[in-house]
Amino acid sequence: MGRGRVQLKRIENKISRQVTFSKRRTGLLKKAHEISVLCDADVALIVFSTKGKLFEYSTHSSMESILERYERYSYAEKLLTAPETETQASWTLESSKLKAKIEVLEKNIRHYAGEELDQLNLRDLQNVEHQLETALKRIRTKKNQVMHESISELHKKLKENEKNSEQQNSRLELPQPQSVPSFGTSSGPIIGAAMREEELAQTHAVSTTVMPLWMIRHINQ
Repeated sequence: MGRGRVQLKRIENKISRQVTFSKRRTGLLKKAHEISVLCDADVALIVFSTKGKLFEYSTHSSMESILERYERYSYAEKLLTAPETETQASWTLESSKLKAKIEVLEKNIRHYAGEELDQLNLRDLQNVEHQLETALKRIRTKKNQVMHESISELHKKLKENEKNSEQQNSRLELPQPQSVPSFGTSSGPIIGAAMREEELAQTHAVSTTVMPLWMIRHINQ
């Protein structure tokens, strides 16, 4: 005799309800994985327990990309089916879309800060780790670039300061005084004697050129 049809209703026993939730949740995640592999479909599964704990599954595409794709599809479909005069409804839908994006971004930020990691599976943790490593590489590259630019700027300023200092020093240097002949007391007598000899020679020359007085008288007679 086969099993009868089980009536679906809330399980009153708390322990039995928790055990059933755990079993059905595992089977549901397994079925989602099977359909994604067999049919090459993008699958996103989100389950909240009665205590508010999140359980999720997504295919090779991330949960965020699948949700964004779903929001774009739903938004476009509602715009096509809704009348053009319902602008308020479209703005409300756009607002809901933006709120969903904000929630996803805030969730990612918490994950990057190391918070709420208990809800992530191994693949999600690997994805977060990969994104953090990529961000660290970009930050280190930018930091090294800024350091090299700062060092180059400092070298440039030092060279300019050295050049300006050399120019100022060259302007402050005075020309060396030329040597002037010294007329000290030791050479004074020699120079005076030479000058007297020159004067005597000139006097003698004048006296030899002037005619004697007796010769002038003889010519006049």
